[in-house]
Amino acid sequence: MHVSILLLQNGNLFGLETPRQGLMEANEYLRSKKGAPPFQIDLVGAAPQVNFQEGRFVVRSDKLIRQVPHTDLILIPPVAGNLLEAISLNSEFYPWIRSQYSQGAQVVSFCMGAFLLAGTGLLDGKACVTHWRASEAFRKAFPKVRLLSDKLLTDEDGIYTGGGALSSANLVLYLIEKLVDRETAIYCSKIFQIDVGRNSQSPFILFQGQKNHKDQRVLEIQHYIEENYAHKLSVDDLCEYSCLGKRTVERRFKNATGNTILEYIQRVRIEAAKKSLEMGHKQINEVLYEVGYSDPKAFRTLFKKLTGMTPLRYKENFGKTFYKVPGNKRAKKTL
Repeated sequence: MHVSILLLQNGNLFGLETPRQGLMEANEYLRSKKGAPPFQIDLVGAAPQVNFQEGRFVVRSDKLIRQVPHTDLILIPPVAGNLLEAISLNSEFYPWIRSQYSQGAQVVSFCMGAFLLAGTGLLDGKACVTHWRASEAFRKAFPKVRLLSDKLLTDEDGIYTGGGALSSANLVLYLIEKLVDRETAIYCSKIFQIDVGRNSQSPFILFQGQKNHKDQRVLEIQHYIEENYAHKLSVDDLCEYSCLGKRTVERRFKNATGNTILEYIQRVRIEAAKKSLEMGHKQINEVLYEVGYSDPKAFRTLFKKLTGMTPLRYKENFGKTFYKVPGNKRAKKTL
């Protein structure tokens, strides 16, 4: 199988190496088993070489796109910096990607590489994931794509997309299992020490509120919610605060933020609960009351819905030091 890893302008060097190293390790494992390596891997560029990190690193193309009339798998690494600029700088790849896909090639994007894949038009009407931090910008740039902000990866019609940062490694393992076999994928997961059981970005999402809009009255309501989330809040309270009718408030808020008022209040409260649990000092019942809930069951149900974890599991994962160092008796117990 011929694999083309695109050498992009404004690319992310770590994001380029993650899939390359993963597929190379799969090749080595199959060689050790006296089998043929499944992947022929080339760095394919529109130019002979690309500078990374302001010229600190130079990476050379193995082949140019005009030298690759056919490939089986296209990997689009993440881009960095100004995303719309990156789309423009790499637009030369678009006709080639579309042509290869029409000939049967499968196409994969990692993290912010979804912006380039969406720029080809191949994602229109399909599901997609990218880094959760870029969700709002992605939705505005590509409204025809069904963005799934909380998912780890998608697989639809020969097009794959993966979530942000290190979670790209999970998509690499998924591809190895699907294109080679599960044994090889498990071996690679052990070599790179990757948790193969994770299927969501939800535990890592920081809800910051969608404030990149021009509705000043809605911004005022958002700030009011964020300052008063611990108190009982209703749509009627916010109507009185904003001097607007209920239907008007609900319509304008949804149009501006993408959330209903209730959803926004819930997300603000759960984000506050997450931060409190991360400190590790308080019991879960203390936290839920502090953020405005009185029903423990309802709080736990909503917390798991929005984070993919129970409050207890979240506290265990994020509410202590990440590493227990043998013999380090002076290590702090909480972050």
